Amino acid sequence: MRESIKDKVAIVGMGCTQFGERWDADVEDLIKEASMEALEDAGVEIKDIQAGWVGTGRGSQQVPMGPCSGIIASSALQTQYIPFTRVENLCCSGQEALRAAALGVASKCYDLVLAIGVEKLKDTGYGGLGEMYPGNWQPIYGALGTPPGRYALAATAYFSKYGLSPQEGKRVLAEISVKSHYYGYRNPKSHLKREITVEEAVNAPMICWPLGLYDCCGVTDGASAAVLVPTEDAKKYRDDYVTIKGFAVSTGPGWLKENEDYDFTYWKETQEAAKVAYAEAEIKDPRKELGLVELHDCFSIAELIATESMFLCEPGKFREEFTEKRAYYHDGEMPVDVSGGLKSFGHPIGASGAREVYEIYKQIQGKAEEPSRQIKDITIGLAHNQGGHPGMFVSGIAIIGVP
Repeated sequence: MRESIKDKVAIVGMGCTQFGERWDADVEDLIKEASMEALEDAGVEIKDIQAGWVGTGRGSQQVPMGPCSGIIASSALQTQYIPFTRVENLCCSGQEALRAAALGVASKCYDLVLAIGVEKLKDTGYGGLGEMYPGNWQPIYGALGTPPGRYALAATAYFSKYGLSPQEGKRVLAEISVKSHYYGYRNPKSHLKREITVEEAVNAPMICWPLGLYDCCGVTDGASAAVLVPTEDAKKYRDDYVTIKGFAVSTGPGWLKENEDYDFTYWKETQEAAKVAYAEAEIKDPRKELGLVELHDCFSIAELIATESMFLCEPGKFREEFTEKRAYYHDGEMPVDVSGGLKSFGHPIGASGAREVYEIYKQIQGKAEEPSRQIKDITIGLAHNQGGHPGMFVSGIAIIGVP
């Protein structure tokens, strides 16, 4: 009989690097920076760790030796002959490291483990991500496309379905971006520290219509890490620990974008992952019960559609319920991405899933470092990731909260 992971695993320490153009650091430096902060936060040393997992989406392009193994972390941290495993699941890689670590503890195989998400993107020299699938173009299946192109398609489809004129739609996206930069400016570890106006976002250089410069996340370096233990042991390390309430990953078959019935205005994988995570965490009404959602806003339209796909508002109602009422600000009814999100905090592919959990962990502890970001009386939050393109996704959801 399948058992729920709810409240069986605690996070007792977390760390996060400065995100940005980290010319001063290589992959191993980022791993060490995030891990040492997490270990210090938990009050343990690296010699105490019994197992570890590291999530990175593009490891083979970052490390010349041992890129597809846990050596990327064991060499950085100089661990002594304990199991260290590399996991990869596109933009969900950091969250997959956390999920594997949590399952390692819940299975009672380990009592103290480390999970890391990391990515070094700036050193590739590309303005974007470059070629993700070299030598794997399939003429029958169709070109895989670019992320801006696929998300732009989702944006225009959403405008059409819900009756938004191009000008109205662009303004909704601009308001999302303004919010992202508002919080990124106030977050000491974020990449993009610049507030913008709606007019600046609307009139920004175009990347792929209707997505302009401020609708797209930047290319970023960074890492985040977490120390996990059985919940019954958590008080040995700290009093203000959090527990994992639910974990879910949904991977689609990859053909939804070829389905004539699919209109690109919802994320099916996110919907399915949300259903599983809510059931495991025993959440009946996410809009009322969640104190914070850190979601995968790689583009402004992604925040809109992900919010609706996780049943936080009715389809087509995001503009009314979130932007006009400012419900998604830190003092609103349903705060979303008050870290700055991927859009402004930054999106190192393998690090973002763990970094989102880091934000919720700090918010629950009341340590958001800036009063204009701190949510009052928060006890539970959700971290959401997705990788791939609309219609061809893997999506992950982690819910954490007070015991």
